[in-house]
Parts: sequence; structure tokens; C-alpha cells
Amino acid sequence: MKIYVLAENTACSGAFGAEHGLSLYIETEGKRLLFDMGQTALFAENAAKLGVDLSAVDAAFVSHGHYDHGGGLNTFLSLNTKAPVYLADTAFGNYYNAAGKYIGLDKSLEKHPRLIKTGEGVTKAMHGISFTDLNSAIAQTEIDSAGLTVLVDDKNVPEVFLHERYLVIEEQGRRIAFSGCAHKGAVNIVNVLRPNIFVGGFHLSKLETRGDGATRLAQTAHALAAATDLCYTCHCTGVEQYGFLKTVMGDKLCYLSAGTILEL
Repeated sequence: MKIYVLAENTACSGAFGAEHGLSLYIETEGKRLLFDMGQTALFAENAAKLGVDLSAVDAAFVSHGHYDHGGGLNTFLSLNTKAPVYLADTAFGNYYNAAGKYIGLDKSLEKHPRLIKTGEGVTKAMHGISFTDLNSAIAQTEIDSAGLTVLVDDKNVPEVFLHERYLVIEEQGRRIAFSGCAHKGAVNIVNVLRPNIFVGGFHLSKLETRGDGATRLAQTAHALAAATDLCYTCHCTGVEQYGFLKTVMGDKLCYLSAGTILEL
């Protein structure tokens, strides 16, 4: 498997652009996949620099209905005329940040014919490739809305992230799970999905690396190290928080920046 980081908060060099968001291009056993599309067309610009042909992508996945993961959806649909795009049936909900700003997807795309809206449970996209949620799972660690809300019956209520989905690839006897932001909790995700390798944002950037924040970070690090063989993180984990996790997890944790090519 090869993973190309097309968009992320940081870049591996000045040759690549960076933005708050995530996009990964994945090659696995002859299949070409796109996981998330960042917040702008930047993912496509970086793809061109990396020699990635987005028009040849076989299937795309949007992890959840936030602009920094699906903001480039229209760009992808313009560049690629064949690939189905999997996302939750609730992905186009009314989602807001703590300041009350709309952070959802472009609603003009909601009825695009190539969108495959998945309900709860496991959706088999291809052989060895599934798209799933944790909505029926019992959380073992607390799910923090971090001030994010969703509009329900004309009232903003704390998010429970029913629109979050995870890509699971089974390849050569391994399970590799991809999460855009792990809003449901990175530890909850690995405890349910049981991946050998876990890739994505861990949504820890708001935690301080001292006091109660440090305690939670340490607990997360120990749990991830115990439940997986290897983790690659990025985006909403936070650079400082990654440094803290790294002191606990050592070689079992690495960071992915835009422009990085990873071979697993």
C-alpha cells in the first residue's frame, strides 16, 4: 500500500501547500482511492506535484460533513468523471463550530448523482474495502463535542457525530483503518475496528500538554499503543500534542505532512 498525503495542516517541504484539512490518496492492490479532499482545491494542486492522477481514482470517501474534509468535493467531481463518492447520509447536515460559524459541506452538491450516501453499519465499497461508523458502539472513552454543534429542530445541540465514517482496508492479512478526525474518540475507534495500522487525525489539538490534558493524552497514547501495531497521525491531532504522544508511543507513532509518500 502507498499513501500520498495531498492536504494537511503542515507540509513536508516548501514545494507543497498546506491548509487546515486532510486529503489522502491511497493505492492498494490495484485500486486507487481518495480519502477526504481538504477544504479547497489545494489537494489537487499537491496531487499534480506528486504525479497523482485524480481522474483515475476508482472510489472516493468523505469521512464526515465538515468543510476541511469535503470542501474540495466539487473540485474532485470536476476532475474525475467516474468514481463514486461515499459519505454518510447525514453528511450534508447543518454543522457549526463553537463560534456559531457554519462548517458543513456545500449543499448545492447534495443531490449529485455520483454520491453514495451510506446509512449506519458497514458498507462494502469493494472487495477488502469497507466504509463504516461507530454509531451503535458503546463508547469506552468520553466523546468530546469540543463546542461543535448540529442544528436539530431549529436548535443548535452538541454534536454526537453521527455523520462520521471510517475507511477500513484489508490487505495482505492486515487491517488498516483511516479516520478523518476521530471525533468519536481515537481509542473508541481502534477498540471497535481493531486495525493493525491506524491512520488519521485524533482530534486532540485542544488539549493542553500539562495537567488534566497531559493525563488524557498519556491515557490515549498508552491505549493506542496497546491496541495497534502502528499509528500515523496528522491534522487535528496537533503538532504539540503529537510530540507528547510520541514520547509515550515512540516508533509506534509517526506524523504525516502534505507531500509525504508512505509505503506500508
